[in-house]
Amino acid sequence: MVRIAVAGASGYAGGELLRLLLRHPHVDIGALTADSNAGRTVGEVQPHLAPLAERVLEKTTPEVLAGHDVVFLALPHGASAALASELAPGTLLIDCGADFRLRDAGEWVRFYGSPHAGT
Repeated sequence: MVRIAVAGASGYAGGELLRLLLRHPHVDIGALTADSNAGRTVGEVQPHLAPLAERVLEKTTPEVLAGHDVVFLALPHGASAALASELAPGTLLIDCGADFRLRDAGEWVRFYGSPHAGT
């Protein structure tokens, strides 16, 4: 089994990711985080995810995400780059957001109007 964490589990991308992961036979869903919904259950914010309905969402911190084989980031733009730099070296990250979509930090500024957090 691959133990995974999902940061941003209450948003659209996080919900779709969890829907897919629930069908995967070799995935153990560990930490689920959502800063704006920390303390609420998955069932309150993602009612279509019945198998996870009672799981409580946590605040996103490097400590909560530590110890997982894979960490999925489904965060708003600007949040993934800052968090990624705080995680333990060697942590396997899969970013479902925009932070690492563009290869050139200058392009980030052009599209989003602010410097890239990872630069």
